[in-house]
Amino acid sequence: MPTVTRIKRGLDIPLKGEAEKILQTPDRAPEYAVKPTDFHGLFPKMMVEEGERVKAGSPLFYDKYNERVLFTSPVSGTYTKLVRGAKRRILEVIIEPDSEDEYVDFGSADPADLPVEEIKEKLLKSGLWPAIRQRPYSVIANPDDTPKSIFISAFSTVPLAPDLDFIVNGQEKEFQAGLNVVKRLTEGEVHISVQSAETTSDAFLKAAGARVHYFRGPHPAGNVGIQIHHISPLNKGEIVWYLDVQDVISIGRLFEKGIYQAQKIIAFNGPEVLKPRYYKVKTGARISSFAINNVKEEEGVTPRYISGDVLAGEKVRYDGFTGYYDSQVCVIPEGDQPELLGWLIPKTSKYSVSRTFFSFLMPWKKYRLNTNMHGGERPFVITGLYEKVLPMDILPMQLLKSIMINDIDMMEKLGIYEVAPEDFALCEFVCPSKTEIQTIIRQGLDNLRKEFA
Repeated sequence: MPTVTRIKRGLDIPLKGEAEKILQTPDRAPEYAVKPTDFHGLFPKMMVEEGERVKAGSPLFYDKYNERVLFTSPVSGTYTKLVRGAKRRILEVIIEPDSEDEYVDFGSADPADLPVEEIKEKLLKSGLWPAIRQRPYSVIANPDDTPKSIFISAFSTVPLAPDLDFIVNGQEKEFQAGLNVVKRLTEGEVHISVQSAETTSDAFLKAAGARVHYFRGPHPAGNVGIQIHHISPLNKGEIVWYLDVQDVISIGRLFEKGIYQAQKIIAFNGPEVLKPRYYKVKTGARISSFAINNVKEEEGVTPRYISGDVLAGEKVRYDGFTGYYDSQVCVIPEGDQPELLGWLIPKTSKYSVSRTFFSFLMPWKKYRLNTNMHGGERPFVITGLYEKVLPMDILPMQLLKSIMINDIDMMEKLGIYEVAPEDFALCEFVCPSKTEIQTIIRQGLDNLRKEFA
C-alpha cells in the first residue's frame, strides 16, 4: 500500500454549482487576449504593432528583465488592440482570430535526443516557458536556474474544483510526452501528487519518470505549495519549479507536433450558472463565447464572474477573458444587497465556519454563497482560526505581522520561502478581521525578491 499524507487542517467550502462531466466545444470566440497581468512581476515590451497579422505561436511581447521569455499568440489572426490601465500599464493584448489557426512550426523533437539548453530554447521561443513557475516567490521560473525538483499537482481541492481525471482523459499520451520533457529540466525528481482513493487516471498513477505521492484531506491539500511543504520543504537558497497538468499536456503537444496549441478545458461553474459543465477553448478566450445564455438572470442579483477559483481567482467582466493559468470560470452572486439584521436572525440558509448559524447541523448542504464580507476591516484578532485551515508548520499570524513591518530576518525564520498567496486564501476566508491576507503575503514576497535581486 502506498504511503498517504493525511491533511487534517483545512476547509472544504460547500458551494453550489459543480460542473457536470459533459464536454462541449463552443463556437470560436470573436476575440482572444493575452493578459500581462496574469504573470506577476512582468514588465512587458511589445514586439508587434496594431494591425499586424500573427500566427498561433508568434511572439507578442517579452519580459523587459529577461528578454528570452516570450509571450506568444494563442491563435492566428490580427493584433487589433492594446488595453491599458492606470499609469499606462498594459492589461490586455487583444487578437481577432482567423476562422482557422495557422501555426508557427517550431519542429517536433524527442527530448531524449536534445541537450537541456535546446529544450529550454524551444519552450522559450514557443511561449510555453511562462507555464513553468517557481517557489520561492511564485513567479515565472528563471531559465538560467536548475531546480532541485519539479512538482505537478494532479488534483485540485479548491471550491468547485475541475476534475483533472476528466480533463486528462483522451490526452494521456500528450501528458506523458510533456512529462518526458519536464523531467529533463531538473537533476532531481519530478513529483506528481494525486488524491488518495479519488484519482483513478493511469496517466497520473502510472506516470513514467515521476514519483507519485498520495494525499488525503480538505482544501488546501490540492495546492502545490502544501504538497511541497510535506514532500520536500523549501529552504533558503533552494528553488523548485511547478506546473499545471494542462500545461504539461501543451508542452507534450509542442514536442510531438512542433506547434503551440493553446487548447484548454475550462470548467464553467458556480451557483449562478444554469448548466455547469466543461468547455474546450483556447487560452485567453472571451468568457461570453461560452457563458452566453447560461447564467441566471434574477432581478436585483448581479453575477460576479471569476477567472479561477472563488478564493484566489480574479474578478473579470462578462466580456472579459480567461486567465492564462486558470482551469475554471466561476459565477457567484455579487452580494451587494443589504440584509435585514444580518447574522442576528437564526437561519439554516447561511454558511458559517463557526456555529453562528444552524447550518452546522447539516454538513452535507451546498450553499449559494456571495461576495458579501459581512463587515469591514478591523484590527487583527488572535483566534487560532488561521492555524485550523493552514496545514503548514508555520505561524501564520506572526508571519503576517513580520511582513507588515518588513522584518526580513523574521520573515525568513517564519517560512516565507515556502508560501504563496493562494496558500493563505482560506485564512483570508475565515479571517474575522476581514484583512486582505493574500495581498500581504504577495507584498512580503515582492519585498524579499527586491531585497535579494
